[in-house]
Amino acid sequence: MTKTSWSRCSKLALAALVVLVTAAAPAAAVSVGGDDVPEEAQVGSKVTASVTLDELYKNPQLESWTLAGSTELEDVTWTVTYYDQTGAKVGQESFDGQNFSGANVAAADGTSEVEVSVSGTAPEVESYTYDPAQSFAVLSLEQTRAGGSTNDIDSWSAHHFTEESGDARDALDEARAAVADSGSEEARSTFEKAVSAFESGNSFGLATDLAADAESQAQQAQQSSQTMQMAIYAGGGLLALGAVVGGVFYWRSQQSGYDKLG
Repeated sequence: MTKTSWSRCSKLALAALVVLVTAAAPAAAVSVGGDDVPEEAQVGSKVTASVTLDELYKNPQLESWTLAGSTELEDVTWTVTYYDQTGAKVGQESFDGQNFSGANVAAADGTSEVEVSVSGTAPEVESYTYDPAQSFAVLSLEQTRAGGSTNDIDSWSAHHFTEESGDARDALDEARAAVADSGSEEARSTFEKAVSAFESGNSFGLATDLAADAESQAQQAQQSSQTMQMAIYAGGGLLALGAVVGGVFYWRSQQSGYDKLG
């Protein structure tokens, strides 16, 4: 009886815990129906990105909430456009600055879809990294409910670069594959120096030159390896040919001996 009673108590306690956790957990955020966000941008270039939000009221008790956003773009303009179920525009708001808040999303307004668009200038790179590549936040969105509880909706980032850093990265990318295939320690060491020069942020020319050196060393190592393999194959072929020729001579000498005996 005691064992059964403890088992029932444990199940009841577990069920109560699940209910408490479920009640305490925030409702799921809205869904992202689509996005058009660039994967990379050159520093100082104009960047425009847009995100569409749907399934705006997943929680049956949630009939309105506010939308906020942030970005690391500079000279920023936001546009928030509201659409009804037919796709018709029912409202639009504009905001300036790297952060905005207070965009009201309400079922009473007929809003069933929201498009957030942000435009600005790609920022300077504060710290260069080769792998993973340095990036910046294009936009991040969050949902705030009545009462102040907040959910992150999603965030999007993009790789940013200068013309010099882009050229250096291209050289590193080309060298990396050759170095990996060669197995050359010398090439690997040179490649690591190239990466260090790149990540210093002010030696892109040196990084490009070192990457080219690493690729050349890798190619030379591969050629040496191929030459050695060909020499080994050639030597093996000569040995095999010698064995065959020797066998033929031996067989002929044996045949000649039998003829004399006959």
